[in-house]
Amino acid sequence: MPLFHIRHRTHYIYSSLVIDSANQVKLYPINDECQKVSEHRLVVSANPIVHTISDYFGNRTGFFTVLFPHKELSIDSLLEVEMFAKPQPVKTLDPSEVWKQILGEAVQLRYHDFLKAEEAESKQEIQQAIHEILGKVQHPLDTIIDLSDYIYDNFTYTKGVTSIETSVDEIWKLRAGVCQDFAHLLLYMLRLMGVPARYISGYICPGHNAWRGEGATHAWAEVWLPDTGWVGIDPTNKCIAAERHVRLASGRNFSDCTPVKGTYKGATEHKLEVTVQFGAEAFSEKHLDDPLPTFVSGTIQGGAPRNSYMAYLQMQQQQ
Repeated sequence: MPLFHIRHRTHYIYSSLVIDSANQVKLYPINDECQKVSEHRLVVSANPIVHTISDYFGNRTGFFTVLFPHKELSIDSLLEVEMFAKPQPVKTLDPSEVWKQILGEAVQLRYHDFLKAEEAESKQEIQQAIHEILGKVQHPLDTIIDLSDYIYDNFTYTKGVTSIETSVDEIWKLRAGVCQDFAHLLLYMLRLMGVPARYISGYICPGHNAWRGEGATHAWAEVWLPDTGWVGIDPTNKCIAAERHVRLASGRNFSDCTPVKGTYKGATEHKLEVTVQFGAEAFSEKHLDDPLPTFVSGTIQGGAPRNSYMAYLQMQQQQ
Protein backbone atom coordinates (compact mmCIF):
# COMPACT_ATOMS: atom_id res chain seq x y z
CA MET A 1 0.00 0.00 0.00
CA PRO A 2 2.36 2.75 -1.15
CA LEU A 3 1.74 6.33 -0.08
CA PHE A 4 2.68 9.03 -2.59
CA HIS A 5 3.05 12.77 -2.20
CA ILE A 6 2.71 14.52 -5.56
CA ARG A 7 3.19 18.15 -6.44
CA HIS A 8 2.05 19.32 -9.89
CA ARG A 9 2.87 22.96 -10.56
CA THR A 10 1.93 25.06 -13.59
CA HIS A 11 3.61 28.46 -13.77
CA TYR A 12 2.92 31.16 -16.37
CA ILE A 13 5.29 34.13 -16.73
CA TYR A 14 4.08 36.86 -19.10
CA SER A 15 6.17 39.47 -20.92
CA SER A 16 3.80 42.22 -19.76
CA LEU A 17 0.66 42.59 -17.70
CA VAL A 18 -2.33 40.42 -18.62
CA ILE A 19 -5.95 40.51 -17.42
CA ASP A 20 -9.11 38.43 -17.45
CA SER A 21 -7.38 35.07 -17.08
CA ALA A 22 -10.10 32.40 -17.14
CA ASN A 23 -8.98 28.84 -16.39
CA GLN A 24 -10.27 25.29 -16.17
CA VAL A 25 -8.41 22.62 -14.18
CA LYS A 26 -8.81 18.84 -14.01
CA LEU A 27 -6.30 18.23 -11.24
CA TYR A 28 -8.62 16.55 -8.75
CA PRO A 29 -7.60 12.90 -8.25
CA ILE A 30 -10.16 10.12 -8.38
CA ASN A 31 -11.03 8.80 -4.91
CA ASP A 32 -12.19 5.17 -4.72
CA GLU A 33 -11.41 1.80 -3.15
CA CYS A 34 -8.07 1.49 -4.98
CA GLN A 35 -6.98 5.11 -4.66
CA LYS A 36 -7.56 6.80 -1.29
CA VAL A 37 -6.93 10.55 -1.32
CA SER A 38 -5.76 11.59 2.15
CA GLU A 39 -5.26 15.25 1.27
CA HIS A 40 -5.51 17.43 -1.79
CA ARG A 41 -4.93 21.17 -1.99
CA LEU A 42 -5.17 23.42 -5.01
CA VAL A 43 -3.22 26.64 -4.46
CA VAL A 44 -3.49 29.45 -7.02
CA SER A 45 -1.14 32.41 -6.68
CA ALA A 46 -3.83 35.07 -7.05
CA ASN A 47 -6.10 33.37 -4.45
CA PRO A 48 -9.25 33.37 -6.59
CA ILE A 49 -12.35 31.45 -5.63
CA VAL A 50 -12.27 28.08 -7.43
CA HIS A 51 -15.72 26.75 -8.33
CA THR A 52 -16.01 23.03 -9.04
CA ILE A 53 -18.48 20.89 -10.96
CA SER A 54 -18.62 17.29 -12.16
CA ASP A 55 -18.23 17.18 -15.93
CA TYR A 56 -20.03 14.89 -18.40
CA PHE A 57 -17.58 12.05 -17.70
CA GLY A 58 -17.72 12.45 -13.92
CA ASN A 59 -14.42 14.30 -13.53
CA ARG A 60 -14.31 16.96 -10.84
CA THR A 61 -13.42 20.15 -12.69
CA GLY A 62 -12.41 23.53 -11.27
CA PHE A 63 -12.95 26.99 -12.75
CA PHE A 64 -11.47 30.31 -11.68
CA THR A 65 -10.85 33.78 -13.10
CA VAL A 66 -8.17 36.35 -12.31
CA LEU A 67 -9.55 39.71 -13.46
CA PHE A 68 -6.88 42.14 -12.23
CA PRO A 69 -3.55 42.81 -14.03
CA HIS A 70 -0.79 40.26 -13.32
CA LYS A 71 2.53 39.16 -14.81
CA GLU A 72 2.66 35.66 -13.31
CA LEU A 73 0.19 32.93 -12.45
CA SER A 74 0.97 29.68 -10.66
CA ILE A 75 -1.33 26.72 -10.04
CA ASP A 76 -0.13 24.20 -7.47
CA SER A 77 -1.81 20.85 -6.93
CA LEU A 78 -0.55 19.15 -3.74
CA LEU A 79 -1.69 15.58 -3.30
CA GLU A 80 -1.30 12.81 -0.75
CA VAL A 81 -2.70 9.52 -1.97
CA GLU A 82 -2.52 5.93 -0.76
CA MET A 83 -2.62 3.32 -3.51
CA PHE A 84 -4.00 -0.18 -3.08
CA ALA A 85 -3.17 -3.09 -5.35
CA LYS A 86 -6.03 -3.88 -7.67
CA PRO A 87 -7.03 -7.52 -7.79
CA GLN A 88 -6.23 -9.08 -11.12
CA PRO A 89 -9.29 -9.04 -13.39
CA VAL A 90 -11.16 -12.33 -13.21
CA LYS A 91 -12.49 -13.73 -16.48
CA THR A 92 -15.71 -15.50 -15.49
CA LEU A 93 -17.45 -15.81 -18.86
CA ASP A 94 -16.73 -17.88 -21.94
CA PRO A 95 -14.83 -15.80 -24.55
CA SER A 96 -17.60 -16.16 -27.14
CA GLU A 97 -20.18 -14.96 -24.63
CA VAL A 98 -18.07 -11.92 -23.75
CA TRP A 99 -17.70 -10.97 -27.41
CA LYS A 100 -21.42 -11.47 -27.94
CA GLN A 101 -22.26 -9.10 -25.08
CA ILE A 102 -19.67 -6.48 -26.09
CA LEU A 103 -20.96 -6.30 -29.65
CA GLY A 104 -24.60 -6.46 -28.58
CA GLU A 105 -26.87 -3.45 -28.93
CA ALA A 106 -27.18 -2.81 -25.18
CA VAL A 107 -23.43 -2.39 -24.59
CA GLN A 108 -22.86 -0.51 -27.84
CA LEU A 109 -25.53 2.04 -26.91
CA ARG A 110 -24.51 2.35 -23.28
CA TYR A 111 -20.86 3.05 -24.10
CA HIS A 112 -21.29 4.87 -27.41
CA ASP A 113 -19.08 7.76 -26.19
CA PHE A 114 -16.10 5.40 -26.01
CA LEU A 115 -16.66 3.53 -29.27
CA LYS A 116 -16.31 6.04 -32.12
CA ALA A 117 -12.99 5.64 -33.95
CA GLU A 118 -11.60 8.62 -35.85
CA GLU A 119 -11.00 8.58 -39.59
CA ALA A 120 -7.54 7.28 -40.59
CA GLU A 121 -5.92 6.42 -43.91
CA SER A 122 -4.06 3.57 -42.20
CA LYS A 123 -7.30 1.90 -41.11
CA GLN A 124 -6.89 -1.18 -43.32
CA GLU A 125 -3.26 -1.74 -42.26
CA ILE A 126 -4.20 -1.40 -38.61
CA GLN A 127 -7.18 -3.69 -39.05
CA GLN A 128 -4.86 -6.30 -40.58
CA ALA A 129 -2.57 -6.11 -37.53
CA ILE A 130 -5.62 -6.51 -35.29
CA HIS A 131 -6.91 -9.42 -37.38
CA GLU A 132 -3.67 -11.34 -36.89
CA ILE A 133 -4.03 -11.02 -33.12
CA LEU A 134 -7.78 -11.73 -33.22
CA GLY A 135 -7.01 -14.97 -35.01
CA LYS A 136 -6.38 -16.57 -31.63
CA VAL A 137 -9.34 -18.09 -29.80
CA GLN A 138 -9.12 -16.38 -26.42
CA HIS A 139 -10.85 -14.07 -23.97
CA PRO A 140 -11.12 -10.43 -25.16
CA LEU A 141 -8.93 -9.27 -22.27
CA ASP A 142 -6.10 -11.48 -23.51
CA THR A 143 -6.55 -10.05 -27.01
CA ILE A 144 -6.42 -6.51 -25.62
CA ILE A 145 -3.23 -7.29 -23.70
CA ASP A 146 -1.77 -8.71 -26.93
CA LEU A 147 -2.58 -5.43 -28.70
CA SER A 148 -0.90 -3.45 -25.92
CA ASP A 149 2.15 -5.72 -26.15
CA TYR A 150 2.19 -5.22 -29.93
CA ILE A 151 2.47 -1.45 -29.45
CA TYR A 152 5.17 -1.82 -26.81
CA ASP A 153 7.22 -4.21 -28.94
CA ASN A 154 6.86 -2.39 -32.27
CA PHE A 155 6.85 1.30 -31.36
CA THR A 156 9.81 3.18 -29.89
CA TYR A 157 9.36 5.42 -26.85
CA THR A 158 10.84 8.69 -28.14
CA LYS A 159 10.22 12.22 -26.90
CA GLY A 160 10.01 15.13 -29.30
CA VAL A 161 8.96 13.32 -32.49
CA THR A 162 5.22 13.90 -32.08
CA SER A 163 2.96 16.77 -31.07
CA ILE A 164 -0.58 17.22 -29.78
CA GLU A 165 -1.77 17.28 -33.38
CA THR A 166 -0.12 13.97 -34.35
CA SER A 167 -2.73 11.71 -35.92
CA VAL A 168 -3.11 7.93 -35.74
CA ASP A 169 -1.74 7.78 -39.30
CA GLU A 170 1.43 9.64 -38.30
CA ILE A 171 1.95 7.51 -35.19
CA TRP A 172 1.50 4.38 -37.29
CA LYS A 173 4.08 5.55 -39.83
CA LEU A 174 6.57 6.90 -37.29
CA ARG A 175 6.43 3.78 -35.12
CA ALA A 176 7.45 6.07 -32.27
CA GLY A 177 6.01 8.46 -29.72
CA VAL A 178 5.25 8.90 -26.04
CA CYS A 179 2.58 7.69 -23.62
CA GLN A 180 -0.16 9.87 -25.08
CA ASP A 181 0.52 8.49 -28.58
CA PHE A 182 0.51 4.88 -27.43
CA ALA A 183 -2.74 5.36 -25.51
CA HIS A 184 -4.19 7.14 -28.59
CA LEU A 185 -3.26 4.24 -30.88
CA LEU A 186 -4.51 1.55 -28.50
CA LEU A 187 -7.85 3.37 -28.13
CA TYR A 188 -8.16 3.52 -31.91
CA MET A 189 -7.51 -0.22 -32.23
CA LEU A 190 -9.98 -1.11 -29.49
CA ARG A 191 -12.70 1.06 -30.98
CA LEU A 192 -12.21 -0.58 -34.39
CA MET A 193 -12.90 -3.87 -32.60
CA GLY A 194 -16.05 -2.47 -30.98
CA VAL A 195 -14.58 -2.61 -27.45
CA PRO A 196 -15.52 0.34 -25.17
CA ALA A 197 -12.32 2.16 -24.23
CA ARG A 198 -11.53 5.46 -22.53
CA TYR A 199 -8.47 7.68 -22.12
CA ILE A 200 -7.00 8.06 -18.63
CA SER A 201 -4.77 10.91 -17.50
CA GLY A 202 -2.76 10.79 -14.30
CA TYR A 203 0.71 10.11 -12.96
CA ILE A 204 3.03 7.14 -13.00
CA CYS A 205 4.90 7.14 -9.70
CA PRO A 206 8.55 6.08 -9.26
CA GLY A 207 9.16 2.58 -7.90
CA HIS A 208 11.78 -0.14 -7.55
CA ASN A 209 11.60 -0.99 -11.26
CA ALA A 210 12.15 1.81 -13.77
CA TRP A 211 9.23 2.37 -16.12
CA ARG A 212 8.97 4.54 -19.19
CA GLY A 213 7.47 7.91 -18.35
CA GLU A 214 7.71 7.47 -14.58
CA GLY A 215 8.04 10.51 -12.36
CA ALA A 216 5.73 12.60 -14.57
CA THR A 217 2.20 12.89 -15.83
CA HIS A 218 1.12 9.82 -17.75
CA ALA A 219 -1.63 8.43 -19.99
CA TRP A 220 -3.07 4.98 -20.57
CA ALA A 221 -6.37 3.34 -21.58
CA GLU A 222 -9.17 1.59 -19.75
CA VAL A 223 -11.39 -1.01 -21.38
CA TRP A 224 -14.80 -2.23 -20.27
CA LEU A 225 -15.69 -5.92 -20.41
CA PRO A 226 -18.89 -7.46 -19.03
CA ASP A 227 -17.13 -9.90 -16.70
CA THR A 228 -14.23 -7.70 -15.51
CA GLY A 229 -15.59 -4.14 -15.54
CA TRP A 230 -13.07 -1.38 -16.31
CA VAL A 231 -9.45 -2.55 -16.62
CA GLY A 232 -6.50 -0.17 -17.07
CA ILE A 233 -4.03 -1.10 -19.84
CA ASP A 234 -0.70 0.75 -20.12
CA PRO A 235 0.85 0.14 -23.56
CA THR A 236 3.81 2.37 -22.70
CA ASN A 237 4.93 -0.11 -20.06
CA LYS A 238 3.34 -3.35 -21.27
CA CYS A 239 1.29 -3.86 -18.13
CA ILE A 240 -2.09 -3.65 -16.46
CA ALA A 241 -2.38 -0.35 -14.58
CA ALA A 242 -1.82 -0.92 -10.86
CA GLU A 243 -0.81 0.83 -7.65
CA ARG A 244 1.76 3.11 -9.32
CA HIS A 245 -0.84 4.54 -11.70
CA VAL A 246 -2.58 7.49 -10.03
CA ARG A 247 -5.72 8.51 -11.94
CA LEU A 248 -6.80 12.12 -12.43
CA ALA A 249 -9.46 12.08 -15.15
CA SER A 250 -11.06 10.00 -17.87
CA GLY A 251 -12.67 10.80 -21.20
CA ARG A 252 -12.80 9.98 -24.89
CA ASN A 253 -9.35 11.42 -25.55
CA PHE A 254 -6.69 13.75 -24.18
CA SER A 255 -8.70 16.92 -24.77
CA ASP A 256 -11.40 15.65 -22.38
CA CYS A 257 -8.78 15.26 -19.62
CA THR A 258 -6.50 18.29 -20.07
CA PRO A 259 -5.11 19.18 -16.60
CA VAL A 260 -5.03 22.96 -17.16
CA LYS A 261 -6.38 25.15 -19.93
CA GLY A 262 -7.54 28.70 -20.20
CA THR A 263 -7.45 32.06 -21.90
CA TYR A 264 -6.45 35.63 -21.05
CA LYS A 265 -6.17 39.12 -22.51
CA GLY A 266 -2.79 40.77 -22.99
CA ALA A 267 0.75 39.65 -23.79
CA THR A 268 1.24 36.91 -26.37
CA GLU A 269 4.88 36.24 -25.42
CA HIS A 270 5.32 34.24 -22.26
CA LYS A 271 7.11 31.37 -20.57
CA LEU A 272 5.29 28.34 -19.25
CA GLU A 273 6.89 25.98 -16.72
CA VAL A 274 5.47 22.67 -15.54
CA THR A 275 6.88 20.79 -12.56
CA VAL A 276 5.86 17.33 -11.32
CA GLN A 277 7.52 16.13 -8.11
CA PHE A 278 7.06 12.91 -6.14
CA GLY A 279 8.00 12.03 -2.57
CA ALA A 280 7.39 9.48 0.16
CA GLU A 281 6.83 12.33 2.64
CA ALA A 282 5.14 15.70 2.54
CA PHE A 283 7.15 18.35 0.71
CA SER A 284 9.20 20.75 2.84
CA GLU A 285 8.94 24.51 2.52
CA LYS A 286 12.26 24.45 0.67
CA HIS A 287 10.80 22.16 -1.99
CA LEU A 288 7.77 24.39 -2.35
CA ASP A 289 9.79 27.61 -2.52
CA ASP A 290 12.48 26.40 -4.91
CA PRO A 291 10.94 24.12 -7.56
CA LEU A 292 12.84 23.03 -10.65
CA PRO A 293 10.68 23.10 -13.78
CA THR A 294 10.35 19.74 -15.47
CA PHE A 295 9.17 21.20 -18.76
CA VAL A 296 9.56 24.72 -20.15
CA SER A 297 7.85 26.18 -23.20
CA GLY A 298 7.53 29.62 -24.76
CA THR A 299 9.79 32.63 -24.52
CA ILE A 300 9.68 36.06 -22.97
CA GLN A 301 12.05 37.72 -25.41
CA GLY A 302 11.99 36.97 -29.13
CA GLY A 303 10.53 33.93 -30.82
CA ALA A 304 7.06 33.46 -32.18
CA PRO A 305 4.14 34.11 -29.81
CA ARG A 306 2.44 30.91 -28.76
CA ASN A 307 -0.96 30.13 -27.34
CA SER A 308 -0.50 29.06 -23.71
CA TYR A 309 -3.17 26.38 -23.90
CA MET A 310 -1.48 24.74 -26.90
CA ALA A 311 1.89 25.04 -25.16
CA TYR A 312 0.57 23.23 -22.11
CA LEU A 313 -0.90 20.46 -24.22
CA GLN A 314 2.41 20.11 -26.02
CA MET A 315 4.32 19.65 -22.78
CA GLN A 316 1.73 17.17 -21.51
CA GLN A 317 2.12 15.24 -24.76
CA GLN A 318 5.92 14.98 -24.45
CA GLN A 319 5.98 13.15 -21.12
